[in-house]
Amino acid sequence: MHTNVLSSPSTAAAHGLPINARVVGFAGLLLATLGVYLGQTMGWRGVALMLVGLGAGWVLYHASFGFGGAWRNAMRSGKSAGLRVQMVMLAVTALVFIPLIAKGELFGLGLRGNVAPLSVSLLGGAFLFGIGMQLGGACASGTLYTVGGGSTRMVVTLIAFIAGSALGAWHFDEWQTLPSLGAFSLLETFGAVGAILATLALAGVFWAIAAGVERRRQDGVLYPTWKPVEGASWLKGPWPLLAGALGLALVNIATLVLSGRPWGITSGFALWGSKVIAAFGADVASWPYWQQPSRAPSLAGSVFEDITSIMNFGIILGALMAAGIAGRFAPVWRLPARSLLAAVVGGVLLGYGARLAYGCNIGALFSGVASASLHGWVWFVAAFVGNGVGMRLRPLFRLDA
Repeated sequence: MHTNVLSSPSTAAAHGLPINARVVGFAGLLLATLGVYLGQTMGWRGVALMLVGLGAGWVLYHASFGFGGAWRNAMRSGKSAGLRVQMVMLAVTALVFIPLIAKGELFGLGLRGNVAPLSVSLLGGAFLFGIGMQLGGACASGTLYTVGGGSTRMVVTLIAFIAGSALGAWHFDEWQTLPSLGAFSLLETFGAVGAILATLALAGVFWAIAAGVERRRQDGVLYPTWKPVEGASWLKGPWPLLAGALGLALVNIATLVLSGRPWGITSGFALWGSKVIAAFGADVASWPYWQQPSRAPSLAGSVFEDITSIMNFGIILGALMAAGIAGRFAPVWRLPARSLLAAVVGGVLLGYGARLAYGCNIGALFSGVASASLHGWVWFVAAFVGNGVGMRLRPLFRLDA
């Protein structure tokens, strides 16, 4: 038996590649334009949230931090470093989140967590999302940063993701009539200290299970480290996985402090898709999903006034700038038909599943667990099972060729 050290998700450093000045300049121009607009319409807070999104895109791109690929590696070969780093990310974020949410406010801004019901809708949506992760090629955050990084296939996944999100919003009320146990908050049940201990224990259990499987299947365990691969840099990447995990923890904490609620992604997709449908004359505002007081203002206003959308734009532009600086922005325009079909099917499943499950890998899993909501852990298990089904479907689309 032996123990190895994992320094980065990439096997080759990106040093030596010239900066793509046109890409960097274009991304900078869009960021500056959006920043000026947000400063005039939403003030400093809107600009700050855009910059947090920018940071998320930068971190996601340089650390190649995805959920679908990490889970596929764990299932296929037992290599679970990516999954275990995610458990570290959840635990670190919860240590900050839970006391803040228990306090209820910070500098006069009210704080709330993401707490959702344990329901059939949650199980079904997370399961479908898991299948979509393997067919679409990424999770929600992964879709955004790979689009910014120049993946043309993921543009197709994103468009289908948006369509599926709108469809899920349309059907959302029907799914809510199915059986539900209601929400279960570890914070409300056990208090702040108890919620922290329970969350750390659950993260530790999943970490230990993953490490145990890897030890049996690989005759050793890869442990993440801060040390990048030889020749890599913090500016051009690639970054160690652990740096990516802690960077995303900071992104979610900053989102909570600046907006009063945790990080989310896919509600923005539902908004974009619904607005497109409304542009063709459909009465989207009559959907029960959009009649709820917390959602109606988003549909009535501009997407540039929606916090989730602003951060999503920031993620895309952050990844675009990171790819340009690293010299790796190189879109591929010729793609196999089966791969594109998988992107469409997977994207629709991702969007539809995210709406039914009250969020994606970020809004439901990451922010749910950090908020001490049990639904985040249930989402994780159901989506993980869905990933297993999705892996069995990948050969039909020649995705593993």
